[in-house]
Amino acid sequence: MNDTAFHATRMGQRYYEATMPALVRELARLNDNIERLLAVAQGDAKVETAAPTKDVAKEDRR
Repeated sequence: MNDTAFHATRMGQRYYEATMPALVRELARLNDNIERLLAVAQGDAKVETAAPTKDVAKEDRR
């Protein structure tokens, strides 16, 4: 097996610099959407539909 550490490879660098931050952003976005959905389901919040969210996924692709 190769003795090169994953973070030292090109794939590892891409994972830590692009893939992982994108996953974290999407998880935060998912959490925000779930919180909004729960608030709407409970009748505690008004839904904002005028301002669409920015699509982050297109920016991170190389």
